[in-house]
Amino acid sequence: MSDKIEVIGIDHGWMMMKTASQVFRASSEVISTEPAFFDNILEYNGKYYEIGCKRTEVRANKVENENYYLLTLVAIARELKKRGKNGGQVFIAAGLPLSRFGDEKDEFVEYLKANRNVSFKYQQEQYDVEIVNVAVFPQCYAAVVDLIPTFKQKIVIVDVGSWTVDIMSLENRKPINEKCITKPNGLITCLRSVNAECYRKLGEEVDESIIQDVMRGNTPDIDDEFLEVIRNGIKEYVKSVYHSLREYGVNLKTMPVIFVGGGASVVKRFGEIEQKNINYIVDVKANAKGFEYLGRVALNKWLKRGA
Repeated sequence: MSDKIEVIGIDHGWMMMKTASQVFRASSEVISTEPAFFDNILEYNGKYYEIGCKRTEVRANKVENENYYLLTLVAIARELKKRGKNGGQVFIAAGLPLSRFGDEKDEFVEYLKANRNVSFKYQQEQYDVEIVNVAVFPQCYAAVVDLIPTFKQKIVIVDVGSWTVDIMSLENRKPINEKCITKPNGLITCLRSVNAECYRKLGEEVDESIIQDVMRGNTPDIDDEFLEVIRNGIKEYVKSVYHSLREYGVNLKTMPVIFVGGGASVVKRFGEIEQKNINYIVDVKANAKGFEYLGRVALNKWLKRGA
């Protein structure tokens, strides 16, 4: 039976949504009338939603409104299409930050499984899906789950996400709960601080997409004075991540550290640390792939219990 169920890992970021094969901006906005064009349009419960038009507003959690439910449907559609399907049974594997995992897990599971059978259209294609179950796992851990058997010593995993930075210490290949922390210092705080500095020094803010383009290592067509402020601001942000690690007791000169998450490439590019003990997993889909791996294990256990 398990081979008939599609396990779909979904990383619900505040900036980007990720599955094992898909990445798109985490936002949905309702459209009052039928749109003229259907690229990135979700049709659900008689309403039309434009997906990915801008970054979503950060809230206390992801279950305050229907935004992340709608984005979950889109993630399922995009991943199913990649697999050559437009429906069927789906097991959702998702994640939460380390320090908020216990408090938010049950509510997030209920939020994602609110409707067992759901029908919708995405880009005018019909999808009919049965959500058989939902499992939630700690992000950061998921990004390295396939590598854990190779770890031979104490190691620190740092997940630089859109809103949070998760810091997880492993000893003997096992996470140490009291040494797992989450700091609200993700890439969105970098975007905000860089724009504040642009306004302070140059009297103008810039579109966040321009800052993100610089984060990716590109050189957008803007005045050099803005480019300098942006690059310096990103470097200062990376220094703040290093500072958090030192506060946590991590010796960056000797402790094995792996940076993961959407910000891993930013830290690698703007931190300018080249040491044997520092490594990077720059695949932004690493957590989603890890959720999917863990989801398959959870699905098999669930089925054995006689789901």
